[in-house]
Amino acid sequence: MNKVLVFDVWGEYAHFRKYYTTTSPLSYSIPPRTAVTGFIGAILGLKKEEYLKHFTKKQAFITVGLLNPVKKVRISENLINTKDGYFIPFRKTGHQPRTQIRFEFIKDPKYRLYFYHTDDGLYARTKKLLANHKSIYTPYLGISEHIANFEFIGEMNIQKKILEDFVKVNSVIPEDPANKIEFEANMEYFSETMPIEMDFDRTVVEYRNIMFERNGQRIKAKLKEFWELDNGERILFM
Repeated sequence: MNKVLVFDVWGEYAHFRKYYTTTSPLSYSIPPRTAVTGFIGAILGLKKEEYLKHFTKKQAFITVGLLNPVKKVRISENLINTKDGYFIPFRKTGHQPRTQIRFEFIKDPKYRLYFYHTDDGLYARTKKLLANHKSIYTPYLGISEHIANFEFIGEMNIQKKILEDFVKVNSVIPEDPANKIEFEANMEYFSETMPIEMDFDRTVVEYRNIMFERNGQRIKAKLKEFWELDNGERILFM
């Protein structure tokens, strides 16, 4: 790998549902790798049933940088009650037409995505669509109510680095015992356990702890290895 596509995505709200929350859904602060694959799949026009087979960790290299501070809000929404397999727009014995749920959303989210794919054709098609600001399906941030915009930053040369010194990292950092974080004053560090890869039947096969700085500041770390772009940004893939 010697190049990577860089593009920014943003919207008014985002919701990346945490897998263990049901009645009051909470959101991850950043899009999990699985959500990013869905986003890119929408741009490419890959169907829900097929896109996962194109984005295994052996094929697709993906990571995320935080551009706006994480602001979480909670909003109540009235959901249509379809638990019985049908919808009746009025109250009936044992059946309420709607259910009110409090959702947690990310307000004014903006992320930088880094993407490389081993399939030259898929990579080139992604680059062309991003550069022309086109998508086959509508991309959104987590759920369909939160339509996203995106901007292609460019295709950057990339090089793997192994250094003994601490460096500032632009992307999130997957936790690894070999990596050392230098915690600095006035920074807000968070770590969330999130899905990294799903099987073709949408069963999550890997979770990982992902560290980030809540305000989008770069984290200073001594890493086993990292990737450096020709614009000076340093990243680790999820």
